[in-house]
Amino acid sequence: MTDPRSDGGTVVDSAERASARPTADAETDGATGGLTARLPPSARRVGSLAATEVRLGLRRRWAIVLAGLFAAFGMLVLTFAGSAAGPAGYRRIAASLATLCVYVVPLAALAYGYDAVVGPAESGWLEVLSALPVTRLGLLAGVTLGRAVTLAGGVLLGFAIPAGILTSEYGLGTLPSTAAVLLGATGLGLAFLAVAVLVSTVARERTHALGGALLAWVWFVLVHDLLALGVVAAFDLPDGAVTAAVLANPTAVYRVLVLDLLGAGGVGGFGSVTAAAGLSAGPLALALAAWIAAPLAAAAVIVRRRGAVAAA
Repeated sequence: MTDPRSDGGTVVDSAERASARPTADAETDGATGGLTARLPPSARRVGSLAATEVRLGLRRRWAIVLAGLFAAFGMLVLTFAGSAAGPAGYRRIAASLATLCVYVVPLAALAYGYDAVVGPAESGWLEVLSALPVTRLGLLAGVTLGRAVTLAGGVLLGFAIPAGILTSEYGLGTLPSTAAVLLGATGLGLAFLAVAVLVSTVARERTHALGGALLAWVWFVLVHDLLALGVVAAFDLPDGAVTAAVLANPTAVYRVLVLDLLGAGGVGGFGSVTAAAGLSAGPLALALAAWIAAPLAAAAVIVRRRGAVAAA
């Protein structure tokens, strides 16, 4: 039975989660040939929680919804972007697909992850786990890992269809660039999932977490770029300031990274002002990875401090 307060998220009541929990270890061990038996008990428990979260995501059809959403929007991009022969046509369509990812992937990741911590706390599942040998950090790691697997699978499966059509139309030589766009989109989604987990850790109620997630999307996807571009256009800023403006926003990092990989660095937005800033694919990929790690590290610190206060 689902939580009657659920609004489409993955929050379920304690009974449903508890019914999924007992088989997690057995299914994980069976899927890996018993390799998990050699892992530390804490790692096995985290893996069991992650497997449970994945099953709940499948049961609530989150994976299907995400894959269908990305596939539908990707096909719309291919339909309305038109077709043109040669590398220029491919770069235009691939850049349009990347622009779509900038808007849709963060929103989906935030909607999927905003109740990762506060949801179980309100539904009573957190109280059930408190009676098990699972630390608060283990709970955070398991829930985040399970949702990350579901989200990454939805992004890759959903965009695989338009990516396959794009590759078949422009040749196998475009496959590395197309794969880079999809992998970058997956990294972007994981970065915003990490932001959502941090928001969910800080918030005391699901409604507050939802509001924080929406504010994060508005800031990173809409407001930040407009402000940064306005400042760059109004003032003669040094290259370091432009670089800092890009690195301060995961969507800007992804956009510039994809345009750099496509060789279309002058196509609009930050791409038209970062060519002289010395940004390359390597540092941008590291910056995107940092946007995944930093919010999760902050969430872990908050969870640990709350656990220490509760123990005291």
